[in-house]
Amino acid sequence: MSEVGGSYTRRDDLAGLEEESGIRYAGEPIGISTPSFATTSSEYVSGDSRTRESESLKDQAKGFMMAWGEILLEFGRGCRDIAQQSLLTEDSYLVRKLRRPYSKVSGKLKHLNEFLPEDRDPAHVWSVMFFVFILALAAMNVNTNHDRVPPVKKVRIHPPTASRILLPDGRHMAYREQGVPADRARFSLIAPHPFLSSRLAGIPGVKMSLLEEYGIRLVTYDLPGFGESDPHLGRTLNSSAFDILHLADAVGICDKFWMLGYSSGAMHAWAALRYIPKRIAGAAMLAPMINPYERGMNKEEIKMIWETWVPSRKLFYFLARRFPKLLSYFYWRSFLSGKHDRIENRLHLSLGKRDQMLVEEPIFEEYWHRDVEESIRQGNPKPFIQEAVLQVSDWGFSSADLQVQRKCQRRGFLSWLRSLYSQAECELAGFPGPIHIWQNWS
Repeated sequence: MSEVGGSYTRRDDLAGLEEESGIRYAGEPIGISTPSFATTSSEYVSGDSRTRESESLKDQAKGFMMAWGEILLEFGRGCRDIAQQSLLTEDSYLVRKLRRPYSKVSGKLKHLNEFLPEDRDPAHVWSVMFFVFILALAAMNVNTNHDRVPPVKKVRIHPPTASRILLPDGRHMAYREQGVPADRARFSLIAPHPFLSSRLAGIPGVKMSLLEEYGIRLVTYDLPGFGESDPHLGRTLNSSAFDILHLADAVGICDKFWMLGYSSGAMHAWAALRYIPKRIAGAAMLAPMINPYERGMNKEEIKMIWETWVPSRKLFYFLARRFPKLLSYFYWRSFLSGKHDRIENRLHLSLGKRDQMLVEEPIFEEYWHRDVEESIRQGNPKPFIQEAVLQVSDWGFSSADLQVQRKCQRRGFLSWLRSLYSQAECELAGFPGPIHIWQNWS
């Protein structure tokens, strides 16, 4: 019992192990060397401090941005509350003005709410759809085919080459002659050019051999302010007709001459038929322009004319009629910008396949650019604004006035009394010569 209860140590175990295995234990304590962690510990602490420092800067930036976000959010809520309390109340001016049209529009579109989910607010859904539509429309207008865009050609100003005459009011008018000379001419034609054109236009596509074969002398001129002609601030269709008369006398046209008008240039040909009919032998009109606001047309005729025009042409006619000063802004951004645009954009017409093939030919493009460059030589938008205003203003006559008709002077009491005892004095009014019109001739 004493042996069992005695103290039993590790040294006794080692002694027994020594006796059995023959290994002697020297009695030195077994020591376990512990490595020094001083250097490692110091390096670890320094790395941890840098990590804590970088995390603190990141947290500060994050907190700063969150604070700014909260400020902006509160600012937006404040603006919303102000708008609701001041602008969107029942007694506000804005609500009173927009309540009736809003109720009409919402009443017409109310049936569309049936297609929405039941748990969605229609006002929220339609506002989101509206903004998505605007973003999609903007994305569709972005041109991603940059390689297919043709290079932009710059406008060149050429040296003056026109012959000019002096008009009675001191202005100079530039003109150009084509065809046979005056002593061999069987027919003399004077052709005013259309909008954004010049005397160089002539008859587009006509060959000189054709003019010589039929003995035609073609005279074209620049309208006031176009090309090399001096501007005329107070010009009207009446003054335009007498400019044609002075031109005919200056170039030696003694007999009657023909008027050739196409597109908007026909406006000046109509004026010549109205104001100087005794000098005009006849007229040939190719797709002529008429006043889109002529009083003699009924609603169906006006609607039929306006439906054939592209939206850009309708816009320019409306601005010329109501806000002509705004045309200067559009002109500076288009043909007065110093760069050539696509031909179909300048025509303001919907072209057919044959016309599209024609304008894409290099020869026609060169001819068109040269004519436009001569037209805008002076770089002044006022003559173009005058021309646009003349197209839509009161011409002083209608197309019905050009028809031959008998007019009797029966105005006043004396004329009525004279008609009781004698036959009333009547005279023929209108243009008695032939007028040939080709519409949709392309």
